[in-house]
Amino acid sequence: QVQLVESGGGLVQPGGSLRLSCVASGMSLDQYVIGWFRQAPGKAREGIISMAKNDEDTYYKDSVDGRFTVSRDNAKNTVYLQMNYLRVEDSAVYYCAAASGITIATMPEAYDYWGQGTQVTVSS
Repeated sequence: QVQLVESGGGLVQPGGSLRLSCVASGMSLDQYVIGWFRQAPGKAREGIISMAKNDEDTYYKDSVDGRFTVSRDNAKNTVYLQMNYLRVEDSAVYYCAAASGITIATMPEAYDYWGQGTQVTVSS
């Protein structure tokens, strides 16, 4: 059974940091394009990061570029999202996703597997 499980969300003050983890089972993450998405209340799910299978190419949405960093630990079959300098507008449910396609993508329809999401709340 293929499963992605996110963890690491929580409440943090503006300017703070969080690290999200996405652990895979039933699949090898190094064989997939990895995406991170987020969805705030009343808004559409948006793709903020997409990382190629070989890690040679990574897309960051402008709003997170320079503050968020994605990494992959193949030995642990885990992908991480390091989020620094968090802003109130970063508050959302964050999802990791895996796509069997060959190119990075930010559209949710491109992804085959999804985690359940983890809540990130940035508030003072």
